[in-house]
Amino acid sequence: MKFGGWLWGAQLLCIAAAATPLYAKNVFKENSLEVKPNRSFGIDYKNNRFLKDGEGFRYASGSIHYFRVHQTLWHDRLKKLRMAGFNAVQTYVEWSSHEPEPGMYDFSGMLDLEGFLIAAQQEDLLVILRLGPFIDAERDMGGFPYWLLRMNPWMKLRTADPSYLKYVDNWFGNILLPKIKPHLYANGGPVIMIQVENEYGSYQACDFAYTSHMRDLTRQKLGDEVLLFSTDGSGTGYLKCGKIPGVYATVDFGTGANLNKTFGAQRLFEPQGPLVNSEFYPGWLDHWGDPHATVSSENVATSLDAMLAMNASVNMYMFHGGTSFGLTAGANKGSTYQACPTSYDYDAPLSEAGDPTEKYFAIRNVTKKYLPLPAGEVPPAMPKAAYGKIVMANHWTVMQLKGALQSTMQQWPLTFEDLNMPNGIVVYETTLNFTVRDPSVLSLNDIGDRGYVFVDGEYAGVASREGAIFDVPVSVRPGQTISVVVESQGRICVGSGINDFKGLTTNATLDGFYLEGWNMSPVPITNMTRLKAAFHKLKKISHSGQSMLSLSYGTRQGSMSFYRGTFKVPDDDDHPQDTFLKLDGWTKGIAWVNDFCLGRYWPVMGPQVTLYIPAGVLKKGTNKLMLLELEASPCADPSQCYVSLVDTPQINGPTPRKL
Repeated sequence: MKFGGWLWGAQLLCIAAAATPLYAKNVFKENSLEVKPNRSFGIDYKNNRFLKDGEGFRYASGSIHYFRVHQTLWHDRLKKLRMAGFNAVQTYVEWSSHEPEPGMYDFSGMLDLEGFLIAAQQEDLLVILRLGPFIDAERDMGGFPYWLLRMNPWMKLRTADPSYLKYVDNWFGNILLPKIKPHLYANGGPVIMIQVENEYGSYQACDFAYTSHMRDLTRQKLGDEVLLFSTDGSGTGYLKCGKIPGVYATVDFGTGANLNKTFGAQRLFEPQGPLVNSEFYPGWLDHWGDPHATVSSENVATSLDAMLAMNASVNMYMFHGGTSFGLTAGANKGSTYQACPTSYDYDAPLSEAGDPTEKYFAIRNVTKKYLPLPAGEVPPAMPKAAYGKIVMANHWTVMQLKGALQSTMQQWPLTFEDLNMPNGIVVYETTLNFTVRDPSVLSLNDIGDRGYVFVDGEYAGVASREGAIFDVPVSVRPGQTISVVVESQGRICVGSGINDFKGLTTNATLDGFYLEGWNMSPVPITNMTRLKAAFHKLKKISHSGQSMLSLSYGTRQGSMSFYRGTFKVPDDDDHPQDTFLKLDGWTKGIAWVNDFCLGRYWPVMGPQVTLYIPAGVLKKGTNKLMLLELEASPCADPSQCYVSLVDTPQINGPTPRKL
């Protein structure tokens, strides 16, 4: 990339000009909490430190994403963070969850952002907010709402493209920032810092007009004195495009880094001010089919100690990873497409279920050398229950459900985005009207992401973006129906590929000849209200005596089928408790408990074998479990048609052997 000399020089002038303390102050009372007058938080450039209420300050923060933790557990996780000696919590704000469709907003339950901010303050924690609009975080499309791709398929995300800024400006200016303003530290709340964009120096666009626009919009709505920061990799190549004039630049890196070199990159762009690692990695992310990632407690403690000894401020990403419930997990793209599992355990100090680990106590032993530990004991691990075996029964098949769903007929296949489908599965069907060889090759190039192929209901094979398998041999004659059930496995979460369309994204061919006349049926598995309505309609059709497909149609060893079961939770004060869903004999699919979508399971691929069920989604008495099994169930033998609720997780299971 090229950088104009005048622009680079202007940035350095802006850096040099920021040599006096910058802070915000005000008087405010909120949530019945007593607020000190003249609350302020800013930077003392002369002494290379933060200032809180006029006094020198540095933070030890941990990342906890409110949207990855059931709201009934926020206080438990935040208290454990505080009891580890940390004085702040950092979280992203995920646009896609809060605005799932244009103009439809959700700040309830696990998405109650303001409730999370209040909970943090009640636990004596300051808050560092990373607003996006792009967050990465191994989330679908990096936290962008999928419908941006529908509004304009050629939209240039993360740039000054007016068709993009139109929606960003509405989300930030009219919805998000007004909610945040009362919670700023100067206004009596816990929020001390606001991030502008996110690791922008890693994005190829390098659009300074865009990052300046996001800075100005944030200041306009939150005030000129609010402390803004940016986060980028600890290399000058990242900071050249990531640094925003008037926004304090910080860096991120993991264990074993050369601190003089990594913080030296920050110093090149911020000659004065506090040293900050905004993402210190105590663990790492996972992908389906790859071994569970781990980082040793000793290395984490040693690196943290070295940074705190330099009076640096540190945010640990993640302190508690939590769970990508539903279909919110994203994917990465290295040499091939790599989908992320449901668990976001991250080998963090607090496990996916919130249990303090050996790493937690190793870190606590470091922080207490530099920051006072709160009085009291560390809260123990939450109790876990093994509720035992759940007998499952085949309910409906996907092909049957298709008859109760709205379908769209077009000459060429449409993407999920065109079909108003955020995630899940779509059934694509076409009838062959010409003669081909036997067998012939069905080509589904650039499928997003996994396509199960059937000919007149008989399973023929699978196309896999993850496995780079796009050709499926089929035996098909004129008049027969080719069905492709496409499953999305998560949009790319970072880099140039985040505009990641799902479904049949190009025209399908058979022996090189285009297939036309497609009937497309989205299955609303991300919308429980619509899904239950389809089940109810299907039940009415069944009772009316109308012709229906047999249970076996479109299945292979019980695949493409919904299964249901019930289980009991004891009616006493000790229950419900957290538990884990173990799916021995099952292959790949999606699970719900009491209409709450736990997420995807794929135990034969690993490393995640069990799904975490927080106590907050359970109730005393009878509870319901539903599975959508896409590939193969153990139910050919009725005695094996069950799952288990166990008290021990397994996220480090075996994975396929690779060259």
